[in-house]
Amino acid sequence: MVTLQKKTVKIISVLIALVFVGSVVAVALTQFGGIASASGNGNVGTVDYRQVMAQHPQLQSANSELQQAVSDAQKEFEEKSKNMSDQEKSDYYQQTQQRLQQKQQELIEPIQKSVEESVKSVADAKGLTVVIDKNAVVYGGTDITQDVIKKISK
Repeated sequence: MVTLQKKTVKIISVLIALVFVGSVVAVALTQFGGIASASGNGNVGTVDYRQVMAQHPQLQSANSELQQAVSDAQKEFEEKSKNMSDQEKSDYYQQTQQRLQQKQQELIEPIQKSVEESVKSVADAKGLTVVIDKNAVVYGGTDITQDVIKKISK
């Protein structure tokens, strides 16, 4: 019985970590939509949002802090769920997931805002009225990815 509980706790801990890391990427990608402003027939810019996010100077520290939060949550879950029923474990697991998602949002949001501001600044400087994700473009557009990376690196 104890072996089964330890195995269950380990599986749940790994799942927490995987869901958390996966949700960081998902949130980063879904938040891109607020950058572009289609207000005219002017030039169109493209930006590789994934590349910009990956090279953001604050991302490494945010990832480290997220990993620490996941590790802490795993330890806390293992300690507090020892004597819980399966239903209590499930409820506590969901609460833990919600806390981790909130922490993730708190850490990623300032990075996303920084990227959005940099994209807008570069687009304005180049006279671009629309900026879309490079992965959605088949042909054309002015690629401003490197300019945005330079801007966020300052």
